[in-house]
Amino acid sequence: MVLSWTKGSRVFRRARKGKELLSNSCNDLQVEIAIPTHFRCPVTLDLMKDPVTLSTGITYDRDSIEKWIESGNKTCPVTKTELTSFDIIPNHSLRRMIQDWCVQHRSYGVERIPTPRIPVSAYQVKDTCTRILSAAQMGDENKVIELVKKIKGWGKESERNKKCIVSNGAALVLSNVFDSFSRGSIEKNFVVLEEILEVLTWMRPIPEEGRFLYLGSSNSLSCLVWFLNDKQQTSTRQSASLLLKEIHVDSLVKVEGIVESLVNMVKVNVGDVSTKACLSTIFHLVYSSKSKKVIIERFVELGLVSILLEILVDAEKGICEKALGVLNCLCDSENGVQIAKSNALTLPLVIKKLLRVSELSSSFVVSIVYKICDEAEEGVLIEAIQVGMFQKLLVLLQVGCADSTKEKATELLKLLNGYKSKAECVDSSLDLMHLKKPF
Repeated sequence: MVLSWTKGSRVFRRARKGKELLSNSCNDLQVEIAIPTHFRCPVTLDLMKDPVTLSTGITYDRDSIEKWIESGNKTCPVTKTELTSFDIIPNHSLRRMIQDWCVQHRSYGVERIPTPRIPVSAYQVKDTCTRILSAAQMGDENKVIELVKKIKGWGKESERNKKCIVSNGAALVLSNVFDSFSRGSIEKNFVVLEEILEVLTWMRPIPEEGRFLYLGSSNSLSCLVWFLNDKQQTSTRQSASLLLKEIHVDSLVKVEGIVESLVNMVKVNVGDVSTKACLSTIFHLVYSSKSKKVIIERFVELGLVSILLEILVDAEKGICEKALGVLNCLCDSENGVQIAKSNALTLPLVIKKLLRVSELSSSFVVSIVYKICDEAEEGVLIEAIQVGMFQKLLVLLQVGCADSTKEKATELLKLLNGYKSKAECVDSSLDLMHLKKPF
């Protein structure tokens, strides 16, 4: 018995074109390609690309049956019987039959399914990790590089392999080895450290022991900062920024040069991923660090307020939210507030983001404007009204917001209300299209 080829099958999109061409050239002779029933996955009804057999004897496509099992199902989809084992065995004979069938129909545009790679096993991952630890203890850098590249290759083959690698403790082992090689000369161990760094980025979140005991050590953190400043390797800088985001702030504040490196990364804009990661790290430092007052002052001294305003000109929403959060913290500093006030872009840019990015961003905007607006400075209040703050606050209160934001918004409305008559009549929907970057 065969089932007719369905229009939705991705594999046979080219086959449709082939059939149309054949029909036109053969005086409307209709040729229909049919897929044998046993070539179809019982779950998706699509042609199987990697047929595997369960303990019940039923064959499925690997991807569909793995998703079925990962969803928590413990029965065979066809027989409904409980699975005595979750082992899946590749059905090579059926796969070769499917490939032969594809070759026979290639004249109609049917593509031969590729021979799938055998997924990595838990035993292979654990064995490789053991060998990496052993090579690291002997100081065999070349062997470690070879084995780490092996893990990297497995990860590139499929998401399933990545899950298997992560679930079998590879991240903890690699964090340990990274810490071990970071104790020596970074220049000498550059290659092995770089390879480990690249692999660790897709293993996040790193296990707690790896983050605190190994990556959180003074040697590892100094190494990560060194990579953050490596202007020759953009990808490595990005990897370092992503891993630094994993580290607890109490460990970060002890690292020499961390503040300067983070500011520089945000300033040069290596990429959106790196910028988001660095802004997240900065936010944790200025928001939850025990020495946040000192750190805030240092960030202000390094010109971060102006850098953040430049970012806000045309940044995407994720970066905007993080930049506003950091700017709000920097405005807790007297110097930070003064710098923000003196920059002509501050109020127009910040107020423009109100109600446009996210609820959290709107709360940051209200807090920033609340800190900047001073009853003694009439010009600041009038400018806030001119760029639409009063109207936007009214909308915000109608839409709803957190209690702390509502309280600040209400206070601002009372303060701004007294200067409405003095403000020039301008369009409250000002979109700032005339603003250009000052750099």
